[in-house]
Amino acid sequence: MRQLVVHRLGTVRYDEAHALQEKLLAARVQGSIGDTVLLLEHPPVVTLGRGADVKNLLLGRDAFLARGIAVHETGRGGDVTYHGPGQLVAYPIVDLKPDRCDVRKYVRDLAAVMVGLAGHLGLGAGFLEGDPKLVGVWVDQDHPTAWPAGLRAPDAGGLRLAKIGAIGVRISRWVTMHGFAFNVRTDLAPYGLIVPCGISDRGVTSAAALGASVPAWSRVESACAGSFARVFGADARIAGETETLDLASRFGLHGSSAAPLD
Repeated sequence: MRQLVVHRLGTVRYDEAHALQEKLLAARVQGSIGDTVLLLEHPPVVTLGRGADVKNLLLGRDAFLARGIAVHETGRGGDVTYHGPGQLVAYPIVDLKPDRCDVRKYVRDLAAVMVGLAGHLGLGAGFLEGDPKLVGVWVDQDHPTAWPAGLRAPDAGGLRLAKIGAIGVRISRWVTMHGFAFNVRTDLAPYGLIVPCGISDRGVTSAAALGASVPAWSRVESACAGSFARVFGADARIAGETETLDLASRFGLHGSSAAPLD
């Protein structure tokens, strides 16, 4: 059985989290650490993936900065997205060898983790097959507690779908970095400053916006860890505070702060 160590890092700037991921990826390739998942929040930031179209930024970069929103280009797949407080970000640093060396399966597995998390919050969510531009996890805003079984992208035209979870990954020597961002109680207003993931005809939502009762943040993180365990067939263990501080010190992370436990 796979062993996953889940670290709760609190709030970390995007550039610092990216640098940490790169160091952890190198360590995982070398075998000096085991499979690791980072759970965190970012201060407001817009990120551009490898395939991003700058036209999907509806403001100039200086205008974003004036609003307190950083802008970063990054090596993940996908287009433009937003990260901010109230959004649970998961960065798995996982070696997919020997039995999970399939990029599409890995992306679907990340979606399944978020679907499980949505279910824990009382929401029905799903992954839309059939259109690579619609990668992510979606909900039907008119029926947020139920997801139509077997729904595919070509058949979704009549539904008022909104994205609740975005996915963007990078894989090197079958070791993963980047991951997903799930909107728990995220302020959705900044999404109006971009074309999220390059999709102009679908909305973005959050669990709170859909009326879900959001538990304490630590319980959301625990539910996410449990969903990782089920999807990856793993024993997922949440690291203690001392272990996480040791990881941060060892790999040069200085910007984290304790996540709110409300």
